[in-house]
Amino acid sequence: MAAEEAQTVVPPGMETFTVGLIGMGDMGRMYAIRLAAAGWSDSKSFDRTRGRRAYSDQWTKKIRQHTDRRQIRKSPRRIFWKSTATQPFPLLQPLHSACQGKRRRDDFVCDFGPTVNSKLRSHAEELSQENIIILRNGHLVSRASDYIIYSVEAAAIGHVVKEYGPFVSFPTLVPYLADSAAFFVSKLLFLRSETATKQGAIVGGQTSCKDPEIKALESFLPEDVQIVSCHSLHGPSVDTHGQPLVLIKHRATDEAFAKVETVLRCLGSTHVYLTAEMHDRITADTQAVTHVAFLSMGKAWHASQQFPWEGARYVGGIENVKINLMLRIYAQKWHVYAGLAIMNPEARRQIAQYAASTTELYKLMLEGRADELRKRVYHARDKVFGTDGHPMWEEKPMLDDGLLDGFGLGERPEHILPNNHLSLLAMVDCWSELGIVPYDHMLCSTPLFRLRLGVAESVFRDTAKLDETLRVAIEDNTFRSDDLEFTFAARGWAECVSLGHFETWKERFVVTQNFFKPRFPEATKVGNAMMKALLDSRK
Repeated sequence: MAAEEAQTVVPPGMETFTVGLIGMGDMGRMYAIRLAAAGWSDSKSFDRTRGRRAYSDQWTKKIRQHTDRRQIRKSPRRIFWKSTATQPFPLLQPLHSACQGKRRRDDFVCDFGPTVNSKLRSHAEELSQENIIILRNGHLVSRASDYIIYSVEAAAIGHVVKEYGPFVSFPTLVPYLADSAAFFVSKLLFLRSETATKQGAIVGGQTSCKDPEIKALESFLPEDVQIVSCHSLHGPSVDTHGQPLVLIKHRATDEAFAKVETVLRCLGSTHVYLTAEMHDRITADTQAVTHVAFLSMGKAWHASQQFPWEGARYVGGIENVKINLMLRIYAQKWHVYAGLAIMNPEARRQIAQYAASTTELYKLMLEGRADELRKRVYHARDKVFGTDGHPMWEEKPMLDDGLLDGFGLGERPEHILPNNHLSLLAMVDCWSELGIVPYDHMLCSTPLFRLRLGVAESVFRDTAKLDETLRVAIEDNTFRSDDLEFTFAARGWAECVSLGHFETWKERFVVTQNFFKPRFPEATKVGNAMMKALLDSRK
């Protein structure tokens, strides 16, 4: 979308409205770029790490005009530019588009973490055209903004909100102190107030698991702060237009909620209104099993030391989707999927069931119990997809195998080996066991989920294809070892989730990520083209 189209019409009363982003991961940067494209301008960069100015003279000159040291000492507002924190942060500061005159609206962003110093230059370079200012810490963003978005992973949300959100006060102590002590305490409170969340501000996060986020916001933010949470149900590289954007009005007035919608309207997403509890349940239903299936595929191929696109089994439309989406998941940061899996109780239950379904189906295949396998799979099909007389899928298939054939990473062999699609059979069996009907949540579905559901649908809606899949599962032992590795992988992820071990998850994820890393650039390019073609075909 052109910048002119992306500009947001600001209603009366929001001329000086400021937006703060705490966290500059992939999604945080995407939000910053899109907000900037909505008519925000006048870029500056600033860093005061240990008293150093780390960026070019042109930026330093601009900042110096606004940060006179004498003014810092005299004016409490100038504390905004002086901090004793050890971590520097970027700040996005825009203006209205030209048609809105000289009235000012600000958008602040910051990052955090042990490697934040090394991130500063990359952030400044990447977003230098998107109006970035570098500041010392997240307190400044929290204090200055009318709407603050914590764009951090679910596992860190409690720590980050505790650090940058609360206002510590001791009003009950002051009457009992001597005059000098009371004066000293009041001065401390005055200084501390400069690092608190702005009074009456709107605060929310965009984590994939809302339970820990809401608990953190309720626990650490002042009562006058309003809470409106959001979650873009897609990755940072996906076009936001038409994608679902969940908005949660947890503790806010209608006026405050309308302001949040005004700010986020520039994304062009479809707004979906849920409670935090509904969000976590639906997110688990649409993402937990999907993610663990692809994670298990990657782990199994890694254990077998094979790149699936180089063989004759994983070729063709359905296999192209599997491979491209597996690579797409492993190309992300490890914590993107860890928070949803480990911190969402409903997701834990579903991942455990997926591992159980995989194991039980694999045992039926291994023991040659064809009748039991067929009965179980068809029972799952009827519960998830409906019966032949009353199907739940649309008349037009979600995926076109012919369209998908052109998105492979390897050369197509003359003879393609059959596949029993254990990962798909286990996914549908898992949904059946848990009573999940995936079509109930299409409005909140991610692109990954829609593609994964489309792949499963393409197998289950074609009786001949499903019967051939079951025949191969019993009679063909060519790739039995691959299925064994997949079963081990699914059980390994389930055990990791049940124990709540983030470090174990990270180790399992990163080692497989490194195995496939050389193919990520090509896979990302092909995957983006594939997703665009599929989404266009559904219009």
